[in-house]
Amino acid sequence: MSQRNSQAAKTAARERLRQERERQAKRDKAKRQVVVAVSVVGVLAVVGGISYAVIQNNKPSGWAAEKSAKVVAPANTTGANGTTVVIGKASAKKTLKVYEDPRCPACAAFEQTVGSTVRKDVDSGKYKLQYIGGTFLDGDQMQNGTIGSNGVGSKNALSAMGAALDVSPQAFLDYKSALYSTKWHPDETVDTFKDDSYLIKVADTVPALKNNAKFDAAVKKGTYDAWAVAMSKTWATNKDGITGTPGFVMDGKKLTTDGKQPPMSVADFDRVVGAALKA
Repeated sequence: MSQRNSQAAKTAARERLRQERERQAKRDKAKRQVVVAVSVVGVLAVVGGISYAVIQNNKPSGWAAEKSAKVVAPANTTGANGTTVVIGKASAKKTLKVYEDPRCPACAAFEQTVGSTVRKDVDSGKYKLQYIGGTFLDGDQMQNGTIGSNGVGSKNALSAMGAALDVSPQAFLDYKSALYSTKWHPDETVDTFKDDSYLIKVADTVPALKNNAKFDAAVKKGTYDAWAVAMSKTWATNKDGITGTPGFVMDGKKLTTDGKQPPMSVADFDRVVGAALKA
């Protein structure tokens, strides 16, 4: 091989080597860009995941979420969010407000003793009954935002009562009586009403609710959960000065036997309500 050809071959070899190095450098750069891109995506995914988790963890859940949920009001209600529940003859001139909590033992005692008298008075047109349900025995403090620190039974029972009210006012009253009965009302320290199956079992003792698929579905789905929370807020923010249950108000005045205690016997109830009706 001539010296000229040898030199040309060396030059060509060096050029091929240079080109190969440039191609390798480009490949290495591309790999680094891919690695960086994947790393950035990974970091963003982690950050995004953390942000999503934080947002989800900070979102209210369960019954707390019902405070801001859309309210589905039962039939036979009026007022904001359907929280005005008035039952009785339109001809009745006065209305008795009854404040109760589903888990309240004193409410159960009242219903077992005086409940039938109230039903008779309402049926005869003596007065209308306005029901205001509270849930303070669940540990709810609707004014400062705390909810459910001592259970959920009152709210769950109130929601089921909304499902009964959607069937009819009579179904509501019958179901309320059943829940407060000696057979079905639990000790206030036991959150029995939290179980939908128990509430449906009690409802099966009420003719209008027995094997009522619509009622059962509403209880299981929690159709009236937000309504129950809204109703409880109405109780907690009442302007009648009611701070415990049971409580009774007519014409804006609390009905008590001694300025403090609610009437818990038929005789006391008839006396204080009779006086309020004449006022």
